[in-house]
Amino acid sequence: MNDSVRTSFRERHAALSEQLADRFSDKGCQVISQLGEVTMVIPSEHLIPVAMELRDAEDFMFKELIDVCGVDYSGYGQSEWVTTSASGTGFGRGVEAGRAARDDHPTDFASVYHLLSVANNLRLRLRVYLDSEQPMVDSVVDVWRGADWFERESFDLYGILYNGHSDLRRILTDYGFTGHPFRKDFPLEGHVELRFDQEKNRVVYEPVTIDSRTLVPRVIREDNRYLQPDSDEQDVADA
Repeated sequence: MNDSVRTSFRERHAALSEQLADRFSDKGCQVISQLGEVTMVIPSEHLIPVAMELRDAEDFMFKELIDVCGVDYSGYGQSEWVTTSASGTGFGRGVEAGRAARDDHPTDFASVYHLLSVANNLRLRLRVYLDSEQPMVDSVVDVWRGADWFERESFDLYGILYNGHSDLRRILTDYGFTGHPFRKDFPLEGHVELRFDQEKNRVVYEPVTIDSRTLVPRVIREDNRYLQPDSDEQDVADA
């Protein structure tokens, strides 16, 4: 990408950020412009009117919905292990998985929408934070028909409810599946296991027999970015 194209790209996104802030700030929307991308955080009660204006207004013309996905922010920015200590302690330690309480993030869940304006050659991300106990937001199927199966997938994997969706049922997991596998409190081994029972001549579900834990592998980092000033290697070098 040459300098003129890069400059034009930055200018168009800067102009989009200003237009969004001017048009939707009275609805409590927040515009974030970082890393060459524009994100607008929308209060859930304003999602549909804002979405319709983004689709129809000549300044925006976001006619294409590229994706709808869920996000689970529990444990966001946290890590179950530190590289240097994991490298020194070797293979796997078992830790208890669970949903950690957070004070530095508004909610655990969000519904995220990626939009494309072919007419204006622009992209935009919308983010709607949802209630942690019962994540629910209005369906955008009436705004963008392509949201239909995307919202079903988000419901299936994250348990996000899309109010007004005409056929909100699982799309990837089995009809009798328990829980939502992309939630960070969902155990990697699942809640149940299945097998074919010869006597009953059908598949049966049984409680999972694998112990719940997270395995942390041995990771060796030789890059000097991971060496600590007080490490043994540094002591040897100083000697």
